Amino acid sequence: MGSVKDLEVIKKPTRDCMGVGRFHFSDRYSVFDWGEMPDQIEGKGAALCLMGSYCFEKLEKKGIKTHYRGLVDATGQTVRFDELERPTSIMEISLVNVYRPKAYIEGGKLKYDYSVYTPNLRNYLIPLEIIYRNSLPEGSSVFKRLERGLITLKELGLDHMPKPGEKLAKPIFDVSTKLEEGDRYITWEEAQKISGLTSEEIDAVKALLSDVNETITEIAQKSGLVNEDGKIELAFDSERRLMVVDVVGTLDECRFTYQGVHVSKEIARVYYRQTEWYKAVEDAKHKAAEKGIKDWKSLCNTSPPKLDPKLKTIISEMYMAAANALTNRKLFDAPSLAETVKKYKEYMDEKL
Repeated sequence: MGSVKDLEVIKKPTRDCMGVGRFHFSDRYSVFDWGEMPDQIEGKGAALCLMGSYCFEKLEKKGIKTHYRGLVDATGQTVRFDELERPTSIMEISLVNVYRPKAYIEGGKLKYDYSVYTPNLRNYLIPLEIIYRNSLPEGSSVFKRLERGLITLKELGLDHMPKPGEKLAKPIFDVSTKLEEGDRYITWEEAQKISGLTSEEIDAVKALLSDVNETITEIAQKSGLVNEDGKIELAFDSERRLMVVDVVGTLDECRFTYQGVHVSKEIARVYYRQTEWYKAVEDAKHKAAEKGIKDWKSLCNTSPPKLDPKLKTIISEMYMAAANALTNRKLFDAPSLAETVKKYKEYMDEKL
C-alpha cells in the first residue's frame, strides 16, 4: 500500500524474472511526503489510472520500454486504453524487485547504505526519482534550493538567476533519492554511485528522460496543457534493460498549467502552504536532518487539516476534466478543463 495507490501482487518477481501486479489507484492524495491526507478527492484514482495508461501506450508506440501491461476493465479482463468502455482505477503491470538501502546513523547524521546496488544486479527498481524541468513555475523547489545554497546556477546549467514562471532554453535534468525517508536532491555523480549505474547507463537514463519529456509535452499540448516539469521512475528488467515504471504523465507526476494556471497536485500544495501544519512539517524535516532522526513525522506536533470542501470539489473536477482533455475521450462526467480552471480562478479571487 502506498500513500495514493495500492499494489496487488499476482505473481512475485524473482531475482531474475519479472512478476505481475496490479495498481489500484485510490482517491487518496499526499503532499510534502506526509503520506495519506485526511480526506479524499472523488474521481482522482480513475483519472490518474487512465492518464497514465494513455501516456504509457504513447511511449510504447515510440519504442520506449515500460512495465505497463494494460487496464483491468469491469469484467476483470486486461484491455488496451481504446478498448475501455468506462473508467477503471486498476492497471496491470510487470513487477521488479525493490531493494531498500539500509539506514544508519554516523556522526549524528542519518545515512544510507546502497551497497546492494551493483552494475551486475538485474530486475530491480532504480532508487531514484528522475526529474525534467521545462520551466521554473512559482513553487518550484529550485528556488528554495538556490536560496539555501543547496545547488548552484552552474550545476543547473543556468547563466543567470531565474525568475518564477521562466521558460527554460533547454530542460534541466534533476535527480533525487526515491527510497529514503524523505526525497533528497543529489548530483548525477552521486546518483550513479548509489544506484549501481555505469557512465553509459547514466547517459541512457538522461536520453530516456528526454524522450519521455518530449512525448508528454506533445500529448499535453494537444489538450491545451503546458508540461512545466515532471518526474519518472525507472527499473532494469531481467536483462538489465531500462524501462519506465510506476506511472507517467498524470497530474501527480507532472506539473501542468492551463493558460498559466496550475492543473496538478500543486493546487493542494498552494492551499496547504498557507497552514500552520506546513510550517510544522518544514520545521520537523529540518530538525530531523540536523539530529539524524529517520522519522521526521515524529517531530511534527500537528496534523494536516482537511481541504476546504469547495476547493476539494474543484480539484476533483480538475482531475477528471484533465483526464478527458489529455486522452481526448469524454470518460468522466465533468465540466471542461476551461470551465474548471475558471472556477478555480474565481475561488482564488474570493480568497484574496
